[in-house]
Amino acid sequence: MIDACICTIGDEILIGQVVDTNSSHLALALEEAGIHVKRMISLGDDKTEIATILSRELSQNALVISTGGLGPTKDDITKAVLGEISGAKGMVTHPGQLEMVHKILRNRGLDALPSNLAQAEVPDTAEVIVNQLGTAPIMVFRNVQGGGTLYALPGVPHEAVGAIPAVMDDICSHQPLDSIRHRNIMVYGIAESALSEKIAPWEDALPADMHLAYLPNPLTGIRLRLSIYGGNAQEQEARMEAQLEQLKALLGPLVYAPKDSDLETTVGELLKAAGKTLSAAESCTGGEIAHLITSVPGSSAYFLGSVTSYAVSVKEKVLGVSPDIIREKGVVSSEVAAAMAEGVRRVTGSDYAVSTTGLAGPAGDEFNPVGTVWIGVAGPKGTRTVRYCYKNDRKRNIERFAASALNFLRLTLQEEL
Repeated sequence: MIDACICTIGDEILIGQVVDTNSSHLALALEEAGIHVKRMISLGDDKTEIATILSRELSQNALVISTGGLGPTKDDITKAVLGEISGAKGMVTHPGQLEMVHKILRNRGLDALPSNLAQAEVPDTAEVIVNQLGTAPIMVFRNVQGGGTLYALPGVPHEAVGAIPAVMDDICSHQPLDSIRHRNIMVYGIAESALSEKIAPWEDALPADMHLAYLPNPLTGIRLRLSIYGGNAQEQEARMEAQLEQLKALLGPLVYAPKDSDLETTVGELLKAAGKTLSAAESCTGGEIAHLITSVPGSSAYFLGSVTSYAVSVKEKVLGVSPDIIREKGVVSSEVAAAMAEGVRRVTGSDYAVSTTGLAGPAGDEFNPVGTVWIGVAGPKGTRTVRYCYKNDRKRNIERFAASALNFLRLTLQEEL
């Protein structure tokens, strides 16, 4: 298997001013291609360190991919360092990238300054993949110092991510890659540790050439990724499918998608297939559920709208929640969650409605600890509620509340539709 190293360059990363997301996108693309990422390294804007680390990694890996340090300002020193370690004799202007620089500046209504035009200059040892999203070129240095191949990408996240398809095409055309296949199933409603124990006999019996990874996320649950390297594609796919069928039978309704997906997409697919509509009434989630649902393309076909009833007065006056219920049962209660779901369903005329009322933090009340949420789902067959309590910070609690509401809705739809 081919080894690779990912290097992010820039003081802004080391001081925490910018979060490095480029490495995760690159690592995922490399892994999908069957390339093993041995290391991820973050470097500051120091010529000696950049040269030393990149040279070392090129001697130990077939591939090194760097991002950052290619801009038009004085702190962008990576290009010069790359020229030095690759043995360049000078700089040359790449006509394709120069044309792109002029085009981008024109579209932005900006003058072409010398510093902008200099972005199209590259060491004469570099091959160039024209950056279609920015002025800094994507450079390729092959057999650097008798070692591996270096790909230098811009650090701007949308440019770096946008460059990945072209970079992967180039890698695949120059490297003998092992085939690799991944299959995902999405699980919600069980802790990672409990899931591991539940499927331990199945996982222990996996063939030696198959590997299972647990990828948890508060909004999507746990992605279980089954991977296999090498072999005949059709035969290996059939073997993986047989294993996953056993796993899905073992987990039952905990599985919400047999592919890489999320809860809001799954809910949308269920509603759309049945020709049903949805609305939401949110208190503690503050619109997070509506945001997730409407982030799915085509959600206008089934989502009618939402009410963020944060204040008690909005619960009473807009959703029609009885003041007596609130006084007797409390705002965070099964009865209020049910009344909110029924109220927004009545107001919007939707087939189904989901609601949340809870305490995200920083404090709870005399009846409910912080992290408590009541979720309601109202539909043609009645109303049901469920209570959860999570012990996280406010932001994470809101995410867990919204995801749990979507999952409770998903289970209801699967049962009733």
